[in-house]
Amino acid sequence: MSADEARRVLVTQARREADGVVSLTLSDPDGRELPAWEPGAHVDLVLPSGAVRQYSLCGHADDRYSYTVAVLRETGGRGGSAEVHDTGLVGRELTIRGPRNHFRLVDAPGYVLLAGGIGITPILSMARRLAAGPAPWLLCYGGRSAASMAFTGELAALSRGRVEFYPEDEAGRLPLERILADLVPRTAVYVCGPPGLIAAVQDCAGKLFPEQDLHLERFTAAPDAQPRADGDAFEVELARTGEVLEVPGDRSILDVVRDARPDILSSCEEGFCGTCETKVLAGDPEHRDTILTEADRERGATMMICVGRSRSPRLVLDL
Repeated sequence: MSADEARRVLVTQARREADGVVSLTLSDPDGRELPAWEPGAHVDLVLPSGAVRQYSLCGHADDRYSYTVAVLRETGGRGGSAEVHDTGLVGRELTIRGPRNHFRLVDAPGYVLLAGGIGITPILSMARRLAAGPAPWLLCYGGRSAASMAFTGELAALSRGRVEFYPEDEAGRLPLERILADLVPRTAVYVCGPPGLIAAVQDCAGKLFPEQDLHLERFTAAPDAQPRADGDAFEVELARTGEVLEVPGDRSILDVVRDARPDILSSCEEGFCGTCETKVLAGDPEHRDTILTEADRERGATMMICVGRSRSPRLVLDL
């Protein structure tokens, strides 16, 4: 079984990590090893209701027998976080797909990690990895209050780097201009958190460090995301069945494929979560997601079919 195929996992533990944050420990029901992963990876978790949500892996990457995810209860969200918090999941089997990773640590002479709220989840595994290596690094973590900030004890104990905490009710927001001023050239900057934090970092990047390596992980669509379905009609061939489907200009590939494959996983349908990432076997995809790097787009090996379209008359997908 490949890492990207659906698999069953057993919820072996649920633990409160901070106000409004609970972690789940997931293991193979038969005690087998789980697929290896690297910091920045996430899994798609299918909840008992059938809802699909993406959660960053925040456990120890060298633990091959369990995954850990942490979930913030979101007031006014789509209901997935409430389901995690309010449903007795310990002892139940759930389905996951992955791990998949579009937020990998790159080789760099130094690192700055910026986390806002539940955005600490992928950053935590990165900090662990960097703490075991020689490169200098700095982690700055902001939240509404100290009580709402998860994993602070473990982060404070990490060595070979610096960790700074900014509970907003005590210290204000992350002082980005101070943090990002005078970086060593080619420092890799990683940021995960709410849209306001990401926008502020991008603004600082344009002013302070245009030559630095900036990596973003979003929980919502980018403000300038392109329309979900807008363009000329084209065909999609499903390679596994040979079906050829017409994708009109006012429907997405996902919409059309779902008619033939109602079991296909999707979640955000706005191009930022990666659940519907699909291999492209032939054709020229037009990428409209906010996940893939420019190098990924040039390779054209995968696409997010919830927002992507085609520049060629036909796309052949591994479906």
